[in-house]
Order: sequence, then structure tokens, then C-alpha cells
Amino acid sequence: MKLYSSLRILIATLLISTGINAQSYKLDNQSSSLIVDGTSNIHDWTIEAENTSGTINIDLDEGKIDDIENLEFSVIAESLMSGKSGMDKNTYKALNTDKYKSITYQLQKVNSIENTSGNTYKVSTKGNLTIAGVKKEINLNFNLKSDSNKIVLSGEHKLKMTDFEIDPPTAMFGSIKTGDMVKIKFTTQFNK
Repeated sequence: MKLYSSLRILIATLLISTGINAQSYKLDNQSSSLIVDGTSNIHDWTIEAENTSGTINIDLDEGKIDDIENLEFSVIAESLMSGKSGMDKNTYKALNTDKYKSITYQLQKVNSIENTSGNTYKVSTKGNLTIAGVKKEINLNFNLKSDSNKIVLSGEHKLKMTDFEIDPPTAMFGSIKTGDMVKIKFTTQFNK
């Protein structure tokens, strides 16, 4: 009986100490940016996400990041804005935003976390990216900077629209053709 009580106390202590080391942060849309750069046969183009959300949960060990338990990121598809209404309309059509309202990323696995200096890390992950209803597993690498009250992720990722069954948008009766490859550049700030 005494052994049973001791085990319960030990397990409870471990659970409490693990909980203390786990930190949860919520994405700050105003302090974050996500930009998509692409090409066409006429000129390069850029669109920016105006409505993003997400969370990150990290494990700390003596103030250092030990693991990322969870990372979720979402973009409202019709918040992607180029500053040109015709281009935005073509983008929403290509993304089928009437049916698929959000673009999401969900962390599946952390491959590595390398402390490069002080509170800065290089992180390699694998996760599911869903665009226009098509889910693909991708490798996503980013830099992570931690602060007592915030976590900032920054990086870029290239992808082909056709990998997500998206036909690159066209305009002017097909005379303007968008390139298949796009580059996503992000700086996302998560606050406590």
C-alpha cells in the first residue's frame, strides 16, 4: 500500500513538472506575415495573407526548447490579397474558395531542433499542408526565435500548385499564364 501511494505521488509529480515545462502560444495576426511569390509569362506577382491564425506548444528544458508538441497554422483563403481585384478573383477560383475556406498546416513530426545561438534555433519538421482540399505531407524547415513571451518562426517553402491539383491561374483568355512553382515566405509571431 505504501509503495502504491509513493508511485501515485511520483507519477503526479512527473505530470505536474511536465505541464510546467510545456508552454502554449497563440499566433498574433497583426505581427505576422505570409507572402506568396510567383511568376507569369508577363511579370512576377505577390499576394499576402491578411487573416492567419494558429497555435504552437513547446517543451522547455532549463529555458531551452526541447521539443515542439504541436504546431497548427491556418490562412483564410480569401484573405490572400494582391492589390488587384482581377488577380484575386482568379486566385480564389483556382483555390476553389467557395468550397475550401482555409489553407492549413498541421505538424506531424519534429525531425530536429538545433540551437544555433542563445535563443535561436533551426527546426526541421514534417507535417500536413492542405490547400484546396488536397492534403500533402511536406518537409518544412524554419528558424525559431524564443523570448519569454513570444515565439517567432521564419522561413520559406517552395511548392508546385499542380501538386495540390490546382491549375495555375490564367488571365486575358489564357494569354497570361501563371508559373506552377510558388514560394511561400513567412514570419509568424506567437504570443503567450
